Amino acid sequence: MKRSYIWLICIVVCIAFVSLLYLQGSYAKEMIRMRQEQFDENVWRSLDQASRELEKAETLRYLQEVLNEHEAENDRIVLPDSFRIADHILPLDTLSPGIAGMSLGSLTMSKYNKVAETISNLQRQAREAYIYEQGVLDEVIFAVMYRASKQRFQDRLNPAVLDGCLRTALQANGITLPFHFIVYTSDGREVYRCEDYTEEGKDPSYQQTLFRSDPMGQMGTVVIHFPDQKQFIRGVASYVAPAMGFTIILLITSLITIYLVVRQKRISEMKKDFVHNMTHEFKTPISTISIAAQMLADKSVNKSEETYERLGSVITSETRRLRFQVEKVLQMSLFDNNNIALKLQELDANEIIENVVDTFSLKVTQSGGTLDMRLEAYNPFINADEMHFTNIIFNLLDNAFKYRREGTPLAIQVHTYNQNETHFCISISDNGIGIQKDDLKRIFDKFYRVHTGDRHNVKGFGLGLAYVQKMVELHHGIIKVTSELDKGTKFTITIPLSL
Repeated sequence: MKRSYIWLICIVVCIAFVSLLYLQGSYAKEMIRMRQEQFDENVWRSLDQASRELEKAETLRYLQEVLNEHEAENDRIVLPDSFRIADHILPLDTLSPGIAGMSLGSLTMSKYNKVAETISNLQRQAREAYIYEQGVLDEVIFAVMYRASKQRFQDRLNPAVLDGCLRTALQANGITLPFHFIVYTSDGREVYRCEDYTEEGKDPSYQQTLFRSDPMGQMGTVVIHFPDQKQFIRGVASYVAPAMGFTIILLITSLITIYLVVRQKRISEMKKDFVHNMTHEFKTPISTISIAAQMLADKSVNKSEETYERLGSVITSETRRLRFQVEKVLQMSLFDNNNIALKLQELDANEIIENVVDTFSLKVTQSGGTLDMRLEAYNPFINADEMHFTNIIFNLLDNAFKYRREGTPLAIQVHTYNQNETHFCISISDNGIGIQKDDLKRIFDKFYRVHTGDRHNVKGFGLGLAYVQKMVELHHGIIKVTSELDKGTKFTITIPLSL
């Protein structure tokens, strides 16, 4: 599969999951908004009902007081005896027209006049009683209004009644959350604060005017808030949160899967490149050895002593080169299995570096370059494996030689120094082609080789720097690299001193 297809799949998967998360978030947000609006509406309705119930309670209380006072001053109204009708006299409106006519026809004229007079008296007394009771009711209403207008708001307020009205109204509208409230006068002075009042969850708060039909001076305001309101409102999203969590897990899992696929593809490509490079690396010395062996076996060619020495030298050199390449592969295999065992001993690092530089300088000089060395470490003694430490320096120098710039004389600087009197440091810098930032993160990966464009003369397995990093770590050291494209690269190794 092409890399572009993999990236396309990755982008599509990310867009799909992000869109799903966005829809889930929007749904949760809409649910929270709707629940908030419903909660606000129920609270406002409850406050209005509580305010009305408070006014009713006050009106009933005043009415009872006025009636009690009125009854204390005046006994109950007793209608005169003439208001009653004798048992043997029936009201005319209770008789049917036929029966009434028959009764009146059988009565004497005097009795008829007496009944008519009695009915007239009853109607008059009922009218007088109605007018009297209407006047009493007007007096009671006037007394209630007069008493309310003469009292201050704080004297009219009964906190227990208000609390009961609020609690009843809220429960009737489906709100069972604990609440706190404060009551203020119309000019903003605090009248009452509930005992368990707390500032937690004060925003948002709701307020309602009390005794709205009274003059401004007799009005007040109750401010109520619910400490657990935010948790209650956001609780509606608790059903969406797990779904969003699982979606995020699926997104992360998908990205990890895609990353592993891409990584596996990259490893496969590097291994393929490794096999290709290994074929060429092995093919060259094997071909050289084969040619030399054929010349030695060809009896038709006259061979002098000098020819034998030269052919023997070629065979020995190419055999050493072939063995070195095989050892690289075997060593990396041992590192993967953690089977490598170092033979640590106290070494003079300056001396080893000087020997490697002296050996390698001939190769650099023949190519027209220079190799400068500054051994400024005053304490060069470290615990290291001599063979592997030597290979570290050789690999870094060989890496600088391979990636030199064409047309520019190679310049390599090797510098040693001490750091904080506890570490030995080596820096190897060059003026080669440099390394891109994207490649810097991967140069220590096995089989990875920096792309050199159209240059095909750079050979290797992509194991040299991986070997160097592994060996530095086994020596409890640190290796760092800085590079700038077309300007050069600098490797710095820090290893603890021998104590």
